[in-house]
Amino acid sequence: MAAVPKFSRRSRWAVPAGIVAAVAAVGIASAITVAQASPALPPRTPAQLLTAVAGPGSVPPLTGTVVETASLGIPQLPGSQDPTQITSLLAGSHTLKVWYDGPRRVRLAAPVTMGETDFIRNGTTAWLWQSNSVSATKILLPKHERGAREPVMPRTPLTPQQAARQVLAAVGPSTRVTTEANVTVAGQAAYQLVLAPKSSSSLIGRITIALDAQHLTVPLRVQVFAKHAAAPAFQVGYTSISFVTPAASNFDFTPPAGAKVHTVGPELMAGGYGSMPISERQDAHPGVRIIGKDWTSVAVLPAAALSEVAGRGNVAGVAGQAARSASGGGGEVSGSAVLGALLGSAHSVHGAWGSGRLLRTSLVSMLITSNGHVLIGAVTPSVLYAAATQVR
Repeated sequence: MAAVPKFSRRSRWAVPAGIVAAVAAVGIASAITVAQASPALPPRTPAQLLTAVAGPGSVPPLTGTVVETASLGIPQLPGSQDPTQITSLLAGSHTLKVWYDGPRRVRLAAPVTMGETDFIRNGTTAWLWQSNSVSATKILLPKHERGAREPVMPRTPLTPQQAARQVLAAVGPSTRVTTEANVTVAGQAAYQLVLAPKSSSSLIGRITIALDAQHLTVPLRVQVFAKHAAAPAFQVGYTSISFVTPAASNFDFTPPAGAKVHTVGPELMAGGYGSMPISERQDAHPGVRIIGKDWTSVAVLPAAALSEVAGRGNVAGVAGQAARSASGGGGEVSGSAVLGALLGSAHSVHGAWGSGRLLRTSLVSMLITSNGHVLIGAVTPSVLYAAATQVR
């Protein structure tokens, strides 16, 4: 669902779809998976399913609960328990309530410690409410031009729609597309589309996307499997969903008395919001360089970019900066603390490219070089080493 909001502009640094799918959501199986008999559905080819989910079809009104579970196999990172932090996407389980009545009427609610973060869009006005800091950002959205995409709103945790869209950006000659047995997700019969990289250098074995049988434009669940793994390393999906129009009151918001309120106009939103898929936004962060393509893409970040990702990943763009300012700067996560945790789990490596520290999991490899570059991808370390020779 392209119109479902996105919390956090920090997704810019994870440009390739394969990297996004792996880094933003590497975890263990959760309660989303329930053993049930495969539902009988009319046969559909992989091409038909791919066309349906990747096409311009509209998404019907719905309400639901999404659970995202992730674990990278590294020490718990600062902010990982807060779903408004980018590091939360790397560990633990997070819940998101969704109300959707078209691209201009959306609400997401993510529980946080001792409170809740809500994003509410109603027409040309959106609100980002953070109850733990009693602060609200009013976002005046630019006028939508006929035929243009609606602006992408902030996100976190991932929704199945966002995860599916990022994965589908990798589909091409480098991808093998098949289907698996039909499944039942959140009580809904669903087809299961399977995307697998052809390259042996990718750590991803396959990614499955469960599509609602009655509404093929709605992904119900996305699962990521490491190579040779029988169980998913990550999944995000609906635990409940109802295709009904949410009550209009869900999209009304008035800041409570005493709340700190900041208003952001459309002239301040340039660069903070956008409608391009992540895979098309390689210049979204001036310090990021992409080497390779598709499933074997490597994102190269300067040290400053990693610090920014970790330190300001809790809200979106200018709206996030405004909210932090309004709340006195609370909720920040130290970039140096995150980097320190990563370095503590890495081991020393060296080669013709230079020296550094390597962090390796079943699904993600990260290389932090001695000259300050960070290379990350859902690839074997040899791919990172080859990329490192280009950034010395």
